[in-house]
Amino acid sequence: MTAAARAIEKIRGQHPAAILSVDVHRGDTTLTIRPEDLLPVARLLRDDPDLAYRHLSNITAVDWSKYPGHAQACAACSAARFTTIVQLFSLKTTYGGSTAARITLKVPAATSQVPGTSTLPSKAVPGTSPGTSGTSVASAEPVVASLTPLWPGADWPEREVYDLMGIRFEGHPDLRRIMMPHDWPNHPLRKDIPRGGETVPFSMTWEDEEFESFGQQIIEARAVPQVPPKQADGNRHMILNMGPHHPATHGVLRVVAELDGETVVAAYPDLGYLHSGFEKQGETIRYKDFLPYTDRSDYVSSMCNNLGYSLAVERLMGVEIPPRAQVLRVVMAELQRIASHLLWLGTSVMDAAGMSHAMLMYAFREREQLLDIFELVSGARLTTSYIRPGGIWRDVPPSFEERVRDILRTFPAHFDEYERFMTENPVWKARTIGVGKLSADQCLGLGLSGPLARASGVPLDYRKLRPYSGYENFDFKMVTATDGDSYARYLVRIEEMRQSLRIVEQGLANLPDGPVWTADRKMALPPRQELDTSMEAVIHHFKLNTEGMVPPKGEIYECVESPRGEKGFYLVSDGTAIPYRLRYRTPSFHNLQALNTMSQGRLIADMIINIGTIDIVLGDVDR
Repeated sequence: MTAAARAIEKIRGQHPAAILSVDVHRGDTTLTIRPEDLLPVARLLRDDPDLAYRHLSNITAVDWSKYPGHAQACAACSAARFTTIVQLFSLKTTYGGSTAARITLKVPAATSQVPGTSTLPSKAVPGTSPGTSGTSVASAEPVVASLTPLWPGADWPEREVYDLMGIRFEGHPDLRRIMMPHDWPNHPLRKDIPRGGETVPFSMTWEDEEFESFGQQIIEARAVPQVPPKQADGNRHMILNMGPHHPATHGVLRVVAELDGETVVAAYPDLGYLHSGFEKQGETIRYKDFLPYTDRSDYVSSMCNNLGYSLAVERLMGVEIPPRAQVLRVVMAELQRIASHLLWLGTSVMDAAGMSHAMLMYAFREREQLLDIFELVSGARLTTSYIRPGGIWRDVPPSFEERVRDILRTFPAHFDEYERFMTENPVWKARTIGVGKLSADQCLGLGLSGPLARASGVPLDYRKLRPYSGYENFDFKMVTATDGDSYARYLVRIEEMRQSLRIVEQGLANLPDGPVWTADRKMALPPRQELDTSMEAVIHHFKLNTEGMVPPKGEIYECVESPRGEKGFYLVSDGTAIPYRLRYRTPSFHNLQALNTMSQGRLIADMIINIGTIDIVLGDVDR
């Protein structure tokens, strides 16, 4: 019996009416659950020892109002415009399978009448508070039960769904916008909200009225008042604003710190300064055109981002990738992991006290060699777009293997050098040991992944638990620790770089010959010689270039193990060349939730260490 079948059996045994429908697509099992049964079903999946779906992987939502044939495709939720999507992951590898189980819960959002609400901005009616129209007209609002009583890490994902999709989560402790300004007039991911933009006039002269006030201040420069979170007690404690222009926040991150002297009472990250609407943009362009956006989220591990998105599109299309491309993908992803960890190491040591400029220089010296290889194969050092749906952009040049073998030969000694420099360094140990501690249960409750979770003893590494791109053919170990502090996270990342070298070495030793692009005509252009003899080939060539690849209707979730953790893509296809729904699940967003837990009761100086050892990239947080 499969893990999904066992879960369905147990749910039906304890909650007979809970499951409205069961759908299986490309190996993913989706259960449509009655809204009133969401919490008991989720609790069963989490707490039953035979199931152990303890990792909350992803929460998102879909607006089905423009999906063709939705009522026929999903009779169980045809009356609901919105459904929330919950992906749960089990750390067990039982039931005769070598991979851990994942299950998706789809919950139709009920509607409730909420008096006095409107999508109009507050400025429409003077004197009203943000988000209200000044009237008492009731409006229908989609509502779903909050999962925060089971997983505290549902906090931010549910706030994001509320912010961008307008679904209210009943029982959420602090439901407010998280990406958009608090007075934003709508919920951008709804299908009736266009992609925005202003009309650009193309035929203007200096006599036009638009230029009457040219060079003058015509809008009052008035700052929006910053309201502390409702949990903060400004009467007893000092409220300190840190960022968004602070070098130790590693980007445009603002943290509202509640302090008792120098001790942190609470830390409230304020997000959205870099929000660029990646998901909305992805739902208006072709599948292949979204790839460059993945480079620009976590811009220090673009190869891994490319890989995750490519795997998701390929699963949606049902396409197989040639063995040579698979191995090269793994090699490039592991080189990217090393480059990312080197960047983390150099900057984190500087965060600790500015105590070692040399460590920063050493780490960047080795990272430059890796970026040289990325430039060799793709022409770019950061935003590579090298791994693409269908394979890789082109085969590696002849000098590639020699350059990589040089790294395999020299980097182990460099890693030894780093450890001699840092592992027993008294200042480094004083700043990191016991700082930012997280238990395994806290990590699972917060939905954390990557080195942040593995340093607390959570055996969560998708390369091992759900192998992709042939990782099951490589001999390497999942690196874990048990102390759960910033020092343990340092040790995990150092050892992960060594394991990545092992994987790269095996990849070069077993690199097969052959093509690097799929032969499946759903994604592959016809060979050049066919264009001279086949009109069908010419038509296919034209349509694939102009319209793009067209997957069948369906939905999938695919994720990879990026340097920061679980990088996931949830795609819904309506049978066209443009994704109907594109959800971009990033580890930095989920992992940053841990900052408050890590920092409470510690000095504010330790919060700098915590931000560093979480290893965030703000493009990855805000998207």
